[in-house]
Amino acid sequence: MAEIIKVYKEHLPSLRFIGKCYTNADRTGGFGHKWMEWFRNGWFEKLEKLNGDPNIENSYLGFMRCNSNDIENTFEYWIGMFLPPDTSVPDGYDFIDLDEGSIGVCWIKGKEDDGSIYGMHDECIAKFQEHGMGNFQDDNEKRICFFERYNCPRFSEKDEHGNVILDYCIYLSEL
Repeated sequence: MAEIIKVYKEHLPSLRFIGKCYTNADRTGGFGHKWMEWFRNGWFEKLEKLNGDPNIENSYLGFMRCNSNDIENTFEYWIGMFLPPDTSVPDGYDFIDLDEGSIGVCWIKGKEDDGSIYGMHDECIAKFQEHGMGNFQDDNEKRICFFERYNCPRFSEKDEHGNVILDYCIYLSEL
């Protein structure tokens, strides 16, 4: 069973998220098959050559955004990485420019292979609210941005019980 083991606030500089966008139409249970496509095609290697921002964790990201009033029609799931804001976007990729701001971070500990760490959105939202981080930032289209950060070694190396830690993050409003 997955559990939230740490909650904190982190500040990010202005960033450019570069990746590829998927929608609910691309979902097959989840987006694991899209991640496999990324690894098979070496798409992360192309982004890693662009020199990530030294001031942040340069992990692989599952970046999501949607309008909470119309999740079904506005949900986007992006796979990619954060890079400096002036980074040129390689052919075949797209981007989202993000302003400097704070994020709430939950560390979710559990087994990756049973999928339990991926179903903790509501629990993380409740934890952010408990820790005074309940005002979430939206963009000019009223979409909230949140993401899974696959930090190495927290996510890539299992502990003695076979658990990993997934970072679940959401952009916070400064109001």
